[in-house]
Amino acid sequence: MFLVTELLSLLATNLILTQALGTSTLFIAAGNKKNLLRTAIAISVFTSVGSGAAYIINRLLPDGLSDLTLLFYTLIIGIIYVLLLTALYFIGSESFGNTRKYVHVSAFNCAVMGTLFTVTERADTYPQLNTFFNFVLSGIEAGAGFILAAFILTAAYRKLNSAKVPASFRGFPAMLVYLGLISMAVYALR
Repeated sequence: MFLVTELLSLLATNLILTQALGTSTLFIAAGNKKNLLRTAIAISVFTSVGSGAAYIINRLLPDGLSDLTLLFYTLIIGIIYVLLLTALYFIGSESFGNTRKYVHVSAFNCAVMGTLFTVTERADTYPQLNTFFNFVLSGIEAGAGFILAAFILTAAYRKLNSAKVPASFRGFPAMLVYLGLISMAVYALR
C-alpha cells in the first residue's frame, strides 16, 4: 500500500503542480503547426495503444490487486514509450532526432494517463463498452480531442502572447484563463 500511496503522490505532483494539468504540452503543440502535428500524433499513439493495453491489464489483473492498476498503467505507457523511440531510431536518425522531443513530452502527459482511467471508469459504468474495440476507439477519440484542444489553443496563441496583453498576464496566465473559458463553453454543450 505504501508503494501505491507514493506513486499516487508523485503522479499528483507531476500532473497538477509541474504539468499544470497537461497545458504545458498543449503550449508546446500550439507553438507552430509542425509542433501541433507531431505532438498530436504522439499523444494519439499513446492514448489509443495505451487504451488497448489498459483493456488487457483490466482483464488479467485479479480483483485483489486492483490497487496496482496505476503501476501497471505506468509500466505499459513506459513500454510503449521505449518501443516507439526504438521504432523511430530504426526508421532513421533524422526522424528520430526531429520527433523524439514530442514523444518525450507526450508519453507521461496527464492526457494519456487520464485517458486510461477515464476509459476504464466508463467501461465499469457501462458494461457494454467493456470491449477491446471500444477501449481503442476511446483512446483514438481522446487523441482527437487533444488535437482539437491544441488547434483551439493555436488559434489564440499569438494574440494571447501579444503586446496588447498586459505583461503580468501575458503567456501562461492568459492561456489558463482562455482554456478555462473554452472548457466551460464545451462543457455547456454537453
